[in-house]
Amino acid sequence: MTQQYDLIIIGGSHVGATLACALGQAGLRVAVVEARAASRDWPADSVDLRVFAITRASQHIFQHLGAWESMAEMGLSPFRHMEVWDAGGSGSIHFDCADIGEPTLGHIIESRVIQEALRRCLQDLPGVDWLCPAELTELQTDAAGPARAVLADGRVLEAALVVGADGAESRLRALAGIALESEEYRQQALVAVISSELPHGETARQRFLPTGPLAFLPLRDGRCSIVWSTPPELCEELLALEEAEFLARLGAAFEHRLGRPLATGERVAFPLVRRHATRYIGTRVALVGDAAHTIHPLAGQGVNLGLLDAAALTEALLAARAAGRDLGGERTLRQYERGRRGANQLMMSAMDGLKGLFGSSLAPVRQLRSLGLDLVDRAGPLKGVIIRQAMGLEGDLPGLARGPEA
Repeated sequence: MTQQYDLIIIGGSHVGATLACALGQAGLRVAVVEARAASRDWPADSVDLRVFAITRASQHIFQHLGAWESMAEMGLSPFRHMEVWDAGGSGSIHFDCADIGEPTLGHIIESRVIQEALRRCLQDLPGVDWLCPAELTELQTDAAGPARAVLADGRVLEAALVVGADGAESRLRALAGIALESEEYRQQALVAVISSELPHGETARQRFLPTGPLAFLPLRDGRCSIVWSTPPELCEELLALEEAEFLARLGAAFEHRLGRPLATGERVAFPLVRRHATRYIGTRVALVGDAAHTIHPLAGQGVNLGLLDAAALTEALLAARAAGRDLGGERTLRQYERGRRGANQLMMSAMDGLKGLFGSSLAPVRQLRSLGLDLVDRAGPLKGVIIRQAMGLEGDLPGLARGPEA
């Protein structure tokens, strides 16, 4: 028996679940196909190794969906200051939320907290079916009729549109025949949760080392989540160290800005790869989040870009419904792609440029970047524009990403 929907979303993680919430609340009939069930139970004193720096634009999306209150209940980690400095020179820059009249610069939120808050929203939506565990095995598309998604257990789903929110190794992207441009950054990101001698002061800190950036992200319990991007061979060396030696290396790399690192839990690492789909759309297919793009984590923009994808696709689909157009039609999907592919490409190029700039060991480059950091730090209005843009307070944003005052 074939089940009929307005939309099928392959992948129910952060971006896919956000899209399902937005469309389900708008009255669309949605199926979410998710391969793995997320754990809903975790020790009260534990912290997820995966955390995200959530911008104000992303916060607005979650607030519009009614998920923000649940996240606040489970635990948010606001940061009100940001410090960035260069290991290869004397340049530094400091951002303060008070300078732009905002209560925070953003929030550090655990992956599992976002996932659970979105799940709570979804369970209250009768028009959304959560199919888990379930996997897509076959895709049939036709511009003249609905798309058909065949699942591993034999179920067949039909809808006007199938959305790939199934991550960097997207099965839907492959089945739709959408090509991918990719480039190894030749770095791995080592992540861990650490406690330190001095309080973090609700400040996100990042030091640009010649081998890659090292970030300390403040957590609500006083600890920090670290993201240390290094060449693969150095990463393997750091993972193999005993805890005391690792902490000593970490403290030195961070110039002991928080005193001595005192303890760390599990350390894990993952390779960093730049990926960008050559198209975001196909015949009755659209890609969002990591299925469409992955980016270097040095500015923490990855999940935020994906959430903007979900908001922009929601806007395009609801506009099509209001106009009586085909939800999976080319006109609808091109509106989404035009709104997001260029913006994501611009951000990816900017991150690549920063990585190259701070990775250079040439003396003239080191001097220029230090001078640039210092000049921007002293240029109040320019600094305000930069941080407001990064926070998602300005620019051409989808409706869901705008605050109530917009």
